Amino acid sequence: MRKFFKFLLILILIVILVAGGYFAYVFLSYSRLEDNLALTPAGNAEKQSVNKGQIYTVITQNIGFGAYSQDFTFFMDGGKESWGRSEEEVTSNVTEAALTAKGYDPDFILFQEVDFDSTRSYHIDESKLIMEQFTKYDYTAAVNYHSAFLMYPILKPHGASNSEIMTLSRYDITAGLRRSLPISTGISKLLDLDRCYSKSRVAVAGGKELILYNVHLSAYGGSDEIRTGQMTMLFNDMKAEYEAGNYCVCGGDFNHDFTGTSTQELNPGTGTTDFGWAQPFPADLLPDCITRCTNYAKLEPTCRNCDVPYEEGNFTIIVDGFLVTSNVTCVSVENVNKKFVYSDHNPVRMQFILK
Repeated sequence: MRKFFKFLLILILIVILVAGGYFAYVFLSYSRLEDNLALTPAGNAEKQSVNKGQIYTVITQNIGFGAYSQDFTFFMDGGKESWGRSEEEVTSNVTEAALTAKGYDPDFILFQEVDFDSTRSYHIDESKLIMEQFTKYDYTAAVNYHSAFLMYPILKPHGASNSEIMTLSRYDITAGLRRSLPISTGISKLLDLDRCYSKSRVAVAGGKELILYNVHLSAYGGSDEIRTGQMTMLFNDMKAEYEAGNYCVCGGDFNHDFTGTSTQELNPGTGTTDFGWAQPFPADLLPDCITRCTNYAKLEPTCRNCDVPYEEGNFTIIVDGFLVTSNVTCVSVENVNKKFVYSDHNPVRMQFILK
């Protein structure tokens, strides 16, 4: 009996040491990229500058790191899975997302959750898969998620993650910039690593610039204070560019109910559904010079919660969309209902004119 208790004590000490060592590793390896980090444009855009008075098309698409087929559920949403199903399925989903965007012959594309060297997506370079479809575009890429090896779920750990936001342009991108957003300073920062937005500059004929903002704001680990801080920083940046005479188009995954009412309108009769991250867009924080593009011909969802496999009638919401400054006219906007076949997000297509 004494030997048994000695063995049990040693086992407990080993578990404590291993767990303590792991948590020390996670905290000590945590770091954030510096703010105002210059992004180097790459690619082969064949056109130089955009013109006032011409209609342009922009697409935003969160590709969900290639994992989210219709029946995929994610452990951080209350589901079960932590990796894409297979290397082949991840490749297929990313390629399908790129081909769907390409089918609209867009001038600009904003992608989010583009993985590279991540356990969950089999270390596939997803930006390479995307650029195979857009050989005559420039692009910038900004890292907005990089994490230490996450040991949960126990049976299939999420592992180490690296993910970025990509901005593609048919016109020369003259410069890019990565801006670090405020995030939690507590333990929840380990779930919301290094959030940022990117700015990509395109020349406008006759002077000034078109600034393309690509955003993927906080979901997990967010708070009212963090959400307000992120939005305020973004809006102030856009306002400053507008006051300098530039044209601003901002798109991406805002991780808010973008219209403020889509939760109720898309899920009638289900009562109040609160997944924490689906907070109303803070329209009261918008400066007078910035507007949301919500002139939909038909209300369609852009995101599903991934606690269960998707089927008609599940909870859906609009979290993806576009903002423009007052010198940009939103001609039309469409949430393209792809029924979440290759991602937990649907693409959004917007047409605009520089005044």
